[in-house]
Amino acid sequence: MSRALVLGGGGPVGIAWESGLIAGLARAGVDLGRADFILGTSAGSFVGARLALGADAASLADPILAEAERAAAPRRQGPARRPADLSFLMQKMAEAQGSLRNPAEVRAEIGQWALAAETMSEDDFIASFGRSFASLPGDAWPERGYACTAVDAESGAFQLWSKASGVGVTRAVASSCSVPGVYPPVTIEGRRYIDGGMRSGTNADVAAGHELVVLVVVRMAAAAGPAAQGVATRLDEEVASLRAGGAEVVVIGPDETSQQAVGANLMDFRRRPDAVRAGMAQGAREAERLRSLWT
Repeated sequence: MSRALVLGGGGPVGIAWESGLIAGLARAGVDLGRADFILGTSAGSFVGARLALGADAASLADPILAEAERAAAPRRQGPARRPADLSFLMQKMAEAQGSLRNPAEVRAEIGQWALAAETMSEDDFIASFGRSFASLPGDAWPERGYACTAVDAESGAFQLWSKASGVGVTRAVASSCSVPGVYPPVTIEGRRYIDGGMRSGTNADVAAGHELVVLVVVRMAAAAGPAAQGVATRLDEEVASLRAGGAEVVVIGPDETSQQAVGANLMDFRRRPDAVRAGMAQGAREAERLRSLWT
C-alpha cells in the first residue's frame, strides 16, 4: 500500500504540536516517518523535511523540549517586538478562498504586500532555518519522497518544490514558511516566494494517487470568520477529492486538550512547550486508531 503523510501549516506552535504528535505516535508503534511520500506546507514543510532527511520520528520532539528547558532558565529579556498587523493578510486570504476573484490574482496582491513589509532580513531568516539543516550542502534534498509548497510572490502561482526542482531543501522550506508580513519572501533562482499556505493550509490534493493519506491539520481553537470558513471548506474539498480518487484518508487535528495548548495565536512561541507535550500525549492516544492502517 502506498502511504502519504500530509502535514499542514500552523506557525511555530504548529511545528511543536506536529512534532509532538508524530513522536507520540512513533513511541506507541506508529512511525509516520516511514511514509512513501511526505508533503509539507509551511510548518508542515519543516517537520516533514526533518522526517524525510532521516530524523527519528520518536525523537522528533526532543529539540523542542530541550528548547523549552532552556527558555525556562532565567535570562535577560530584550525589548518586546511589536506584533505585525495581519488584518490585510486575513482579508486577502478570505478573498483567495472565495469564489468571486481569481485566487492567483489575490495571492499576487498578498505577495506584493509581503515584498513591501518590514521584516527581518532574508539572510537572517534563512540562517534561522540553517540551524536545523546546517550540515547539508546548499543544494541538498531528501532522497526519500518529499515535497513542500510555496507561492510565487509576484505572480501568485502555486509552486511545488520536489527533488526534481533542483533547489536546496533549506531555501525551499524557508519559502514554504514565509508568512507574509512576518517573514521576508525567499529568493530561489531569481524569484521570490511566500508561504504555501496562501493557496491552502494543507494542499492535500498534491497527494492524489496514494492509497492511504494521513492528513495532519493544525486547527486554531478560536478560529472564526470568513478566512477560517474558507480554509475549512478547502480542506473538505481536498479530502473529498482524495477519497473520490480511491484513497483512504485519515484526518488528525488537535483534540480538545491540544487545542487548549495550541491556542489561537500560532505565532506565539511561548505556546510551544505546552503544544509539543499535548501533541505527544495525543499521539499516544491516536496510535490505536492508526496502527492497523499504517502497519
